[in-house]
Amino acid sequence: MAYFTIFASRNDIKDIGGLVHEVFADGFKVTGGAPGEKEMTVHPKGWFKNNKITIRVASEDTDPDYFANNIPGMTGFYDRIPFADEDLKRRVMIQISVINTMLAIETEKEYGKDDLERFIKLAAKVDGIGFIPDGTLLDRDGRVIVYPDGSSDAADFSPRACTRKIRGEDRTTPEGAERKQRSLAYLKEKQVPYVEHLPELPPLSELKVRSREEIARRAAALLIVIQYACDVAQEGDLAESKAFVTGLLDRFGVKDALTEAEKDLLEQAEPEYQDAVNLVWQYEAYWALLWALGVVDSLDFPDHPCDSKAAIEAVSSCSGFDEFLERTALRRAEDMLDEADKIYRLHWACVNDRIRGREPAAGLNESVVMERRRALFWMIGYRDEAWDDISMDT
Repeated sequence: MAYFTIFASRNDIKDIGGLVHEVFADGFKVTGGAPGEKEMTVHPKGWFKNNKITIRVASEDTDPDYFANNIPGMTGFYDRIPFADEDLKRRVMIQISVINTMLAIETEKEYGKDDLERFIKLAAKVDGIGFIPDGTLLDRDGRVIVYPDGSSDAADFSPRACTRKIRGEDRTTPEGAERKQRSLAYLKEKQVPYVEHLPELPPLSELKVRSREEIARRAAALLIVIQYACDVAQEGDLAESKAFVTGLLDRFGVKDALTEAEKDLLEQAEPEYQDAVNLVWQYEAYWALLWALGVVDSLDFPDHPCDSKAAIEAVSSCSGFDEFLERTALRRAEDMLDEADKIYRLHWACVNDRIRGREPAAGLNESVVMERRRALFWMIGYRDEAWDDISMDT
């Protein structure tokens, strides 16, 4: 017998059977895999191919004793490995701490390179990591996260955690359930895939929606600093650009509405190109702020960038912050929460397609979706997270 194990952090295991069927669709016969079934067998087709594969699926819900007994041992094993990179060790330990799903793969004979590639493909589809019996961990691309001697080929590994592990057990409320169903109806209309188990957002009574002035100050400050980020990305005259942007921040009196990351970008002698590009994408977050302030009529389906010319004009046409604020009228908190719920589910669709190597459904632009989510979640006060720290879990 030979073994390969996939560990993951997932909200449930209902779709794993289907993912196994996808991976072994060509040249194999798969038995089992219906929702609720914990074991599948995979038989290669052909006279001279007889290496039977058995896949057993377990989760904290179906086999709590396994996880209670084995995860502490796994933690201790990797804690003893002399990692060459201590930060990588920290990330590996975080990943182990949120594991709640296991796919135990057993082959009758030693598996070869082609089999291993399929196992890794399955790990990618379930968003998990691979474990080889000698203790080697593999990431979703088949790179080695860590060897038993502590070396690594994937120092950029990032842990993945499902929402159940981050927030605990999901709960439902009449308001949240109704909002969720409206969002799902919208996704159906747009022919965007979805999952029923993605949690509800909290009811409005549990959120602290930000004020019109706070949103307006964030919008003005963000637009202004984006102009500097554009010059950084386009290798413009940074001294001139910084002087211009600083003057605008003073004129509008919104310097204190900058985030720490934005302040850092302005203060860096040689700003990082990627930091600037990331900030330029926040035009999409700014557009959502303008919508909440009643400056933009509606939030279009997020399959294209916003109108940057109109976005700039919204603030640049004003002599100062007071004039800009006078032109705004805050939308209902219920409407903001509705949009936040929709974008949350659209983000799941983007991530799901990316993980599966598919083009985004309905032409969704994941960068637009993420930045719109940043603004909407910030405005509704979700978990009271700061602008730069908005969670992007799905």
